[in-house]
Amino acid sequence: MSKRHSVKYKIDRRMGENIWGRPKSPANKREYGPGQHGQRRKGKMSDFGVQLRAKQKLKGYYGNITEKQFRKVYSDASRQKGDTSENLIGLLERRLDAIVYRAKFVPTVFAARQFINHGHIKVNGQRVNIASYQVRPGDVIEVREKSKQLALVLEAVQSAERDVPDYIDVDHSKMTATYSRVPGFSDVPYPVQMEPNLVVEFYSR
Repeated sequence: MSKRHSVKYKIDRRMGENIWGRPKSPANKREYGPGQHGQRRKGKMSDFGVQLRAKQKLKGYYGNITEKQFRKVYSDASRQKGDTSENLIGLLERRLDAIVYRAKFVPTVFAARQFINHGHIKVNGQRVNIASYQVRPGDVIEVREKSKQLALVLEAVQSAERDVPDYIDVDHSKMTATYSRVPGFSDVPYPVQMEPNLVVEFYSR
C-alpha cells in the first residue's frame, strides 16, 4: 500500500486552487504556493507545464494514487473504445474509494481509502478492502453494520459541504449506495476545472 508522505493540502496551494472545495483549504487564505519559493513571480507556463499541472491536479484530487497507478489507469483508458479522456474519468470514478467519497460515507477521499483498508465497506455483501477496486454498474456498496454509527460516518452524512451525484443512488438510512452507471466527464461534480484532455496529451507525447 502506498502512503502520501507530503501534506495533502500542499496540493491545493501548489495548484493555487481549492481542488476539493473544502472550507478549511489553505488556498482560501494563501494563494501562493508552499515552500521558500512559493511567492516567486510566475512566468508563462510551457505547454508541457500546463499538461503536467493538469495531470498533477487530477491525480492529486483522487488522493493516494501513485504515478505508476495513475499511468496504468491512463493505459487502460487508452485501450478502451471511445474518447480516452472520457474513459479516464470513468475509470477513476469507478474506484471504490471515489464512490465511498461520492456517497458521503466519509468526509474526504483520503478518509475513504483508510475506511476501505480497515474493512468497513462491503460490495454486494462481500467485504472489500482494496481502495482501487473497480465497481460495476449495479453493484451495491454498503457500510458494515458495526461501522454505521462511527462519528466519522455520521458527520459526513450530515454535512452540507457537497451533494451526491446522480449516478450513485444512496440510502443514508441504510448506509447503502448503488452505482447506477459510469459517468461522463460532465457528470462529475469537480469543485474546480479539470482538464483530462491535457492529461491525455501529457501521456501521449
